[in-house]
Amino acid sequence: MTERGRGALRRTPSMMTIGPSGLLWEDGVLTITVDEITAPIPSRIRGTIQLRPRFINHKAFRLDAAGRHLWRPIAPRAEVEVALTSPGCRWRGEGYFDTNAGDEPLEKGFDAWDWSRAHLPQDTLLFYDVERRGGERADLALRFGHDGALTRIVAPPPAPLRRTLWGVPRTARGEIDAAPQLQRTLEDTPFYSRSMLDGRYDGQSAQIVHESLSGRRLRSPLVKAMLPFKMPRAIF
Repeated sequence: MTERGRGALRRTPSMMTIGPSGLLWEDGVLTITVDEITAPIPSRIRGTIQLRPRFINHKAFRLDAAGRHLWRPIAPRAEVEVALTSPGCRWRGEGYFDTNAGDEPLEKGFDAWDWSRAHLPQDTLLFYDVERRGGERADLALRFGHDGALTRIVAPPPAPLRRTLWGVPRTARGEIDAAPQLQRTLEDTPFYSRSMLDGRYDGQSAQIVHESLSGRRLRSPLVKAMLPFKMPRAIF
């Protein structure tokens, strides 16, 4: 991920490119082309990711009272195929595709949030817990059926997870007698973490992808000074 200037953006209703990378929606398949330099240790990452949604969700959800921040789980369940030429690796599995859009920076709207996605044999569960700026809390709990049918559900109770190495707190939703268990931390930064969990819902085993964001940390000038090392900026 590289920050680039306005001149690097090109888009049509079915295509968007930013510099050498881009997305193309064609025949029900989203193809993501990646051609970037990694950070903080420079190396090449190049290849494609193809995402085939089982269904498309057209509903967006407000995360704040004023509607300045919207979240839309576009493809709550999808087949994903990754083919990288640099480094040389390939794999297939189940995935997800969503979008967050806002009229202000995240740290202005939120002190923190926890989000998770659980894949059951048929259904997909999504939980979004936000702590808005000023302390107000809100949550979303959604179930998508295998055919895309959407229902709101009562969220199971939250359970604390071990803090990250950077000290970011994490909380995940799970059944009272089967709280989610941390399996692996995939990304650990001063203000954000992404993790893999194991859990149970409705008596069914589930693999869970979980993320935590600390808006309090992101507001820190010290953390903002670190961002270019995580997301480089192209000067052109």
